[in-house]
Amino acid sequence: MSAYVEFQQVKKVYHMGEVSIEALSDATFEIEKGEICVIVGASGAGKTTLLNILGGMDTLTTGSVLLDGKEISKYNKKELTAYRRYDIGFVFQFYNLVQNLTALENVSLATQICKDPLDAELVMDEVGLSHRMNNFPAQLSGGEQQRVAIARALAKNPKLLLCDEPTGALDYNTGKAILKLLQDTSRKNGMTVVIITHNQALTAMADRIIHIKNGSVYSVEKNENIVPVENIEW
Repeated sequence: MSAYVEFQQVKKVYHMGEVSIEALSDATFEIEKGEICVIVGASGAGKTTLLNILGGMDTLTTGSVLLDGKEISKYNKKELTAYRRYDIGFVFQFYNLVQNLTALENVSLATQICKDPLDAELVMDEVGLSHRMNNFPAQLSGGEQQRVAIARALAKNPKLLLCDEPTGALDYNTGKAILKLLQDTSRKNGMTVVIITHNQALTAMADRIIHIKNGSVYSVEKNENIVPVENIEW
């Protein structure tokens, strides 16, 4: 049986005038369904490029990418838009909430564009924000805003949840709470979660760890001793 996510010899070259910059070279790895995968590497290593290609926000130069048996790297613009809309949930470092909508309205917004959404109020409850549904983003703490962003991504009922430095703008304890939420959600719902980070300590929470260095996949390992987030220190 093939893996849920497959990257096969993916290369990405950006052309800037006369200059060609290779952001990814020969990146190859697999992720199984329901896994938490942490992709770790220094700034500029190629993590975000990789995530953007997997999320259908960027295209590759050569190679192939498959999700759930479908080769997304062959999709045209229209197919990529549908893919981002229906199959992928995104969580970024900054929460990207609509400021003049309540927390619940922000989550409901996402459910209106997808095929098989979850109940927005239920998801808000799951992320621990049932008491904050009618608050606007400006009335919420950073951690609460990030919970709304995660709820919005989860409410789409995506095949894949992609998180780009999801705790980057948060303090230590709030960041831990957000990572625990992601770990618990993955376990409970069998959700496949990919987290990119420069924080080496977070690899302890992952089922699969991918190290990226200078645009190449340096190593892929299966974690035999997964640590609950609350027990990780950094």
